[in-house]
Amino acid sequence: MLKRAFLALAFLALPAAAFAQGTIEGRVTSPTGAGLSGARVAITALDISVGSGAGGAYSISGVPAGDHMVEVRLIGYAIQTQTVSVTSGQTSNQDFALELQAINLGELVVVGSRTQPRTVTESMVPVDVIPVSEIARQAETNIDFLLRTAVPSYNVRVEPISDAATITRPANLRGLASDHTMVLINGKRRHRGSIITWLGAGLSDGAQGVDIGSIPGIALRQVEVLRDGASAQYGSDAIAGVMNFILKDDRDGGMIEVKSGSYYEGDGDMLTVSGNVGVPLGSTGFANLSVEYGNQDPTDRAIQRADAIALLGAGNSAVRTPTAQIWGSPEVNDDLKVWLNTGYTFSDDEQFYAFGNLSTKEVDGGFFFRNPNTRGAVFSGDGGESLLIGDVLMAKGLGTANCPEVRITNHVPDPVALAQVFADPNCFSFQEMFPGGFTPQFGGNVTDWSVVSGVKGGNEDGFTWDASAGFGSHTADFFIYNTVNAALGPETPTHFDPGLYRQDEFNLNFDVAYEASDGVHLAGGLERREERFTIGQGQDESWKIGPYAAQGFSSSSNGFPGFSPIAAGNWDRQNVAVYGDLQLGGSEDPWTLGAALRLEDFSDFGTQLTGKVSGRLQVSDAVALRAGGSTGFRAPTPGQQNAFNVSTVFDATIGDLVNRGTIPSTSAVAALRGGRQLTPEKAFSLTAGTVFDADAFKLTVDYYRIAISDRFAQTQTFSLTDDEVTRLLGEGITSAANLAEFRFFTNDFSTRTQGLDIVANYTPPSMGGATSFSVLFNYNGTSVTDFNPDVIDTDRVDQLEQSIPSWRGSLNVLHALGGVRTLLRGTWYDSWVDVGGVVIGGVEGTAFPGRLLFDVELSTDLTDDAEITIGANNLFDTYPATQDPDTADDVGLLYPESSPFGFNGGYYYVRVNYRWSWLTG
Repeated sequence: MLKRAFLALAFLALPAAAFAQGTIEGRVTSPTGAGLSGARVAITALDISVGSGAGGAYSISGVPAGDHMVEVRLIGYAIQTQTVSVTSGQTSNQDFALELQAINLGELVVVGSRTQPRTVTESMVPVDVIPVSEIARQAETNIDFLLRTAVPSYNVRVEPISDAATITRPANLRGLASDHTMVLINGKRRHRGSIITWLGAGLSDGAQGVDIGSIPGIALRQVEVLRDGASAQYGSDAIAGVMNFILKDDRDGGMIEVKSGSYYEGDGDMLTVSGNVGVPLGSTGFANLSVEYGNQDPTDRAIQRADAIALLGAGNSAVRTPTAQIWGSPEVNDDLKVWLNTGYTFSDDEQFYAFGNLSTKEVDGGFFFRNPNTRGAVFSGDGGESLLIGDVLMAKGLGTANCPEVRITNHVPDPVALAQVFADPNCFSFQEMFPGGFTPQFGGNVTDWSVVSGVKGGNEDGFTWDASAGFGSHTADFFIYNTVNAALGPETPTHFDPGLYRQDEFNLNFDVAYEASDGVHLAGGLERREERFTIGQGQDESWKIGPYAAQGFSSSSNGFPGFSPIAAGNWDRQNVAVYGDLQLGGSEDPWTLGAALRLEDFSDFGTQLTGKVSGRLQVSDAVALRAGGSTGFRAPTPGQQNAFNVSTVFDATIGDLVNRGTIPSTSAVAALRGGRQLTPEKAFSLTAGTVFDADAFKLTVDYYRIAISDRFAQTQTFSLTDDEVTRLLGEGITSAANLAEFRFFTNDFSTRTQGLDIVANYTPPSMGGATSFSVLFNYNGTSVTDFNPDVIDTDRVDQLEQSIPSWRGSLNVLHALGGVRTLLRGTWYDSWVDVGGVVIGGVEGTAFPGRLLFDVELSTDLTDDAEITIGANNLFDTYPATQDPDTADDVGLLYPESSPFGFNGGYYYVRVNYRWSWLTG
């Protein structure tokens, strides 16, 4: 059986079978009667599908005689099914008139149960099913931002000057960290990203989640979001829920799309070209390929810093204008995403499948401005009263040069003394290299690839099985330029390779399911996972302590120190799991009960047992009640246990930059503040809700409560003593010579997160299905219920409790009239508290009022196969309230970096797409 599956590749090019008996053809139309191209018309039982072409026409040939259930899907429209009778040698005609649907609560979903797929309103726990239309109807191209308006409790935001978090943005579900949510592709676990978000806007500080930005929207058929604890079903990381990205599986036709846009301010220009194509492989196979390529310019919403204005006013024309420091979105170059999804079904219903991706991009962003008079250990050694002058002879051990003192008065170094320094080859100041100061530029080249392959099958007795293997890898190769290793003196390079992070994962799975009867469904499986986290060593100049360190110059590449031989390395972990599901309740029963158990053994944390129970009761034809309870856990990743990082942050209390390190919790220095070996988090989740389904109107309301004990995240910051710096240096961490403070991971606190999700849609029958309304609403609140005040201070508590708005909601209206399709969306973000990120001290507790943002989009057909869309996100150019004036003056930060909807303002865009069908023209 397995041998036949792997030999299937040899038969993928075979022509369609010659025993076809008949044909089904017809048209797919909108509520107004217009032909809809690109609809997926499928006979799912035969694994055959085609796309509708010009005027909505479709044709399925080679259909055996008999009755067949035909299903039609098109993004933005409700699914429609119809039984069609086929006679040998004849053509059966069947037309489909689709209705608009804003959020399709009737979609079949896979997540939430390992037994039979169910509709959203029939599921025992809350699940969102988001058709691609809901994702695509906005200006963004990255899937992490596209989901913000489609999932009520999902949050992601711009991360300026946030080290690697700028490269892979952390996303949050139900107010928890990004690595509390499991990500699946076609129901298979997705490997996590290599990025540890050391600066994750408080809530995700230190998280290591999945890089969902590597998934292009054009490759997706739909997204399923399970908003419930699911560790017992899917494993560690599924405390907040599960996101399952379903790839397109069309075997006919395709689409090309071009999207371009810009912010109202005239920056952030974006151009993306994407395409999708499906082809048949033999009589029952398919290959579906998606490719996306794009670039996006950076944005800047900063104002000129007060110290830069003073320098310019004093005649220093080398200071960068209009802003010495940038606050905005990074530049993204050569953003390439390639995904392939394939499958082939054998005559005995065994299916071979494989899917995978290759994604690459370069992300480039800015850091803090280094003032040429005051930046310590580079330009100054006494807080800006005089310049730090290097003695070349002393560094070479050849004596001492007679270097003059260069005093600074009214932002101007003594010109006579400075000229003497420049003229003497044995003396130097970094003002000779950077007379206007410098702003390091930091980024990374990201490579993400994966392949998953497997075989699945079943029999007529209700037994099914699925065996699969998958490998995934994510690498972030960092770079930093326009900076120095000051301890190397005038020999320093200005462009550095600090090293890389890489995450590799290998998964083996075997799943079985058995439908013992209409009311008894059993499922179970085995899983083995191996993962490795690697820190690649940086170039020597990025981490070395140079000969000028003894004179007060800082070591390592300024802004992001490279990884030294001690910091570099790789760390492995293995775990195995066995799990089982039981679901009771037949198609005629008003109730459904489910239970799941999972036993998982980690090579570094031992054995964990988790469980889940859930149930649903149909109270009436329109009303159902559902509830669930589960236990969960999350094991610290090898990266979180072993990685070392230095970030430069601005401390408003002292008015200067400080280097803040995150060190392993088992470090000798961390042990002085209570650091110890990390242990897994433990969680207990409850959810309870109701479903109201009255055909045209559907409503789900769900309450959730998630309690996490032994939660791990980064501690408060601790100041380093001279002795502790020496001990870190002794451990081989050379950049410790530049550290002012440090923190580490700890398990010393517990949290309780609770909230309410409301999802509703209404398609008024009186409007003929041409108009629909949908509402998304979320309330979320987190409380730190217990913590160790020796390692978690009140500032850190505030970050965990107040970093996102408590209330968020949106109203979406879709309307089709006269060939024009209109979307209007209003989204409300409640007030929030700026709890600091890369600007610390003096901003904690600053409250910002809520904002209402509007999006609009208009689409019309250019031809039967081509569509043009124009739209605007943040139509009225709404910004958050301005930052505290002192903070704005200090670092040029006009708007709070923690704004939940960003601070780039309004954005307009145009999108053109063309669809075709191989079979219908």
